[in-house]
Amino acid sequence: MRKEKKMLPDFEQSCSYFSQCGIELSYEAYEKFDIYAQFLVEYNEKVNLTAITEPTQILCKHFIDSACLLKYADIKPDSSLIDVGTGAGFPSVPLKILRPDLKITLLDSLNKRIDFLKQLCDKLEIDAEFIHGRAEDFSKMPEYREMYDISCARAVASLSTLSELCIPFVKVGGQFISMKGPTEDVSRGTNAIEILGGKIEEITDYSLFDEQRKIVTIRKISQTPIKYPRNSAQIKKKEL
Repeated sequence: MRKEKKMLPDFEQSCSYFSQCGIELSYEAYEKFDIYAQFLVEYNEKVNLTAITEPTQILCKHFIDSACLLKYADIKPDSSLIDVGTGAGFPSVPLKILRPDLKITLLDSLNKRIDFLKQLCDKLEIDAEFIHGRAEDFSKMPEYREMYDISCARAVASLSTLSELCIPFVKVGGQFISMKGPTEDVSRGTNAIEILGGKIEEITDYSLFDEQRKIVTIRKISQTPIKYPRNSAQIKKKEL
């Protein structure tokens, strides 16, 4: 761990931001988040990872937003979690910083992002598995299909599309947790969720620093039919 000038707001102020969302922040976690923020901004100069580069905005709109899963979802100790389309590591890496017991897998289709994540996790001294590829391909492989307690996504795709990409990774009894904006019409994803073996368990609307958010928790109640997910062209052409 390096001991340099901090990028994020100081520890007390950062704790205040976290506490407004009901989340406790240790100094060790704070230091890791600061390393994360600095490396994110540095790497973003050569690889487009985020449009958010102001330190307080990174803290609130990336780190605390990701951490809200710990408040609004039931994530049990030692859970295995796959983050589908993880991008710059949200929400899984902040979750791992706050909950080191979690076993995280980071999946992204862009190798430049995976390279960033490997270097990031090395700097943060945290363990993770990295997958460069598409969810619709890897979720059909026996070593990944229905092997996780939790799949999660913090993406702009529709709930129907995300469900087809994410639910096949989840064990029966596990959860797919989708982080959505306030305007998402969850009912449009109901048919897909049922076809894929899931059931909506909870929809949580909450406020993050006066911005509205939604978390949709889907319980896996039966195995996903082997023909899903379809290939990317089929998914794009018509939602379930």
